Amino acid sequence: MRVDTRLEELGLGDLGDVGQSEFSGLAERHRRELHVHCYRMLGSFEDAEDTVQETFLRAWRRRETFEGRSTFRAWLYRIATNACLDLLAKRRPEPATGGEVPWLQPYPDRLLDEVPAGDADEPEAVAVARETIELAYLVAVQHLAPRPRAVLILRDVLGWPAKDVAELLGDSVNSVNSALQRARAGMREHLPAERQDWTGDEEDAATLDVVRRFSEATVAIDIDGLTSLLRDDVRCSMPPTPGLQVGRDSVVNDWVQDGFESMSGLRAVGTSVNRQPALGFYQWDEREGAYLPLTLDVLRITGGAVTEITTFHADRFAQVGLPERLPADGAE
Repeated sequence: MRVDTRLEELGLGDLGDVGQSEFSGLAERHRRELHVHCYRMLGSFEDAEDTVQETFLRAWRRRETFEGRSTFRAWLYRIATNACLDLLAKRRPEPATGGEVPWLQPYPDRLLDEVPAGDADEPEAVAVARETIELAYLVAVQHLAPRPRAVLILRDVLGWPAKDVAELLGDSVNSVNSALQRARAGMREHLPAERQDWTGDEEDAATLDVVRRFSEATVAIDIDGLTSLLRDDVRCSMPPTPGLQVGRDSVVNDWVQDGFESMSGLRAVGTSVNRQPALGFYQWDEREGAYLPLTLDVLRITGGAVTEITTFHADRFAQVGLPERLPADGAE
């Protein structure tokens, strides 16, 4: 049963008659999609979690201000957007620059799947559409100033009318439309050159084959094999570590300088984050007698080649559901 239908059945206009337990039940149904919304705004999985909690706290405290002019869902989105803007003003008043987002964190697909399934044009489905959750999109969004970022997400991702966005931000419709045009222009500067690079179809056999070959070449420390899988203009980053590498030669040289060829004892486990294939790499630790987390590589694959590698540190393994260690070969 949808939350808005439940409110109508209760005959409520301002939520004033709802107890805390019932209010929590109504709000919790929207937790995951609100978390995704905050994640788009903030780029950080952990900051998004904190902001959703703040959203629910503000909503409960202000429940009597809900007048029923919009849906309960839209009311929560308004509160969540303002909570995100408040956090950005305190922690990150300046947007990302130079193609890097140091605070970027991955979003596990298993959690994206918690958003209720529905038709492609239903609000919940739109909220987690693949083309607006992939890392390339997230990186581009984080290069926008906070308010244009909010306008873009509310208008182009969630499909809000300009007048509703203007009301939320305390701006005029003309100001919102102007901000949207600037935001779209900014996105074009930071998204892949061809839009289809990040709006592709579901993984096909060719894509899965590239992932397999990338995994095998990495475990085998096969530089030539890895090089053959990279597109000429491949991009590689490792948030929060600064340093964006662009181009096959630059990426491979960086790997060599970091001592990749001298590594050994690697294993890989496949997963998926941000609707993209990902590989958790482990390295053998003699003292622990097990393979321990090393890095999480998230891949963007276009036309049978790797076009982007975003490498996250081992502290992301638990978040994306990867095991904390792998046993020795042949162990139970």
